[in-house]
Amino acid sequence: MAGEETGGRLGDEFFTPGSSSFSEFLAAYRPELLSTRSPLPHGVRADPDRVPHGTTVLALAYRDGVLIAGDRRATMGNLIAQRDLEKVHPADDHTAVAFAGTVGLALDMVKLYQVELAHFEKIEGTAMSLNAKARRLAGMIRENLGQAMQGLAVVPLLTGYDPSAPEGDRGRIFSFDVAGGLYEKSDFHAEGSGSPYARGALKKLFHKGMSRRDAALAALQALYDAADDDSATGGPDINRRIFPIVSVITEEGFERLPEPETEALSREMVEQRRGSPDGPTATV
Repeated sequence: MAGEETGGRLGDEFFTPGSSSFSEFLAAYRPELLSTRSPLPHGVRADPDRVPHGTTVLALAYRDGVLIAGDRRATMGNLIAQRDLEKVHPADDHTAVAFAGTVGLALDMVKLYQVELAHFEKIEGTAMSLNAKARRLAGMIRENLGQAMQGLAVVPLLTGYDPSAPEGDRGRIFSFDVAGGLYEKSDFHAEGSGSPYARGALKKLFHKGMSRRDAALAALQALYDAADDDSATGGPDINRRIFPIVSVITEEGFERLPEPETEALSREMVEQRRGSPDGPTATV
């Protein structure tokens, strides 16, 4: 960054002792590179109809860890801005983040968070604990509060595999509010405009000790229900072969389900819906 001013050599700031936070380093020496610290001019408010927004993401714990998924649609008011947006991203080997809200800011925040975790591990020689990762993301969201109050909010969903947790509870889920409030959720959670419908579906379908296949089908059913009642959420697009993103985090690390597997499960679910449009019912 400082090479332009020092003839290609690193500036003094790179050799000045400081914290292990990359975002704090940027804030001190190149704050203009932090998109979360660039609020709109005073009195200006973003028009949500002109800014792409991502919608529904969800997560649920299952037998081997935690699953995180999201639909693919981004909207600008009543328009579909993008049909194949990726809202689920690995943060490191055992952590993933998905987002709802302002797409441009969310993607920048995800990239910065990925660098933040990698930078910490290089400086400290060890990875952050999952609790520390959640608190660090909460701090980054809090830095975006000015823009959130002007209509450019980002609401992430964080999941991770925690080997220090009791067996059976190692898949953990964290949600946030626009002010950086941090909340750990048990079993399942959803964020975004379609989240009330997705959570309702998961209440019916979730049970302890689900297999990966059952958890993936439950996630797809929940996203389908969200798309059924929320116009901003996109369901499986069979003709274009665009399907929700489903990823899992286990002891082996982050894995995005292969496209053929997600497609096969999506087609199976859509076929089931032909005979039962409202989806499966809860078992008594």
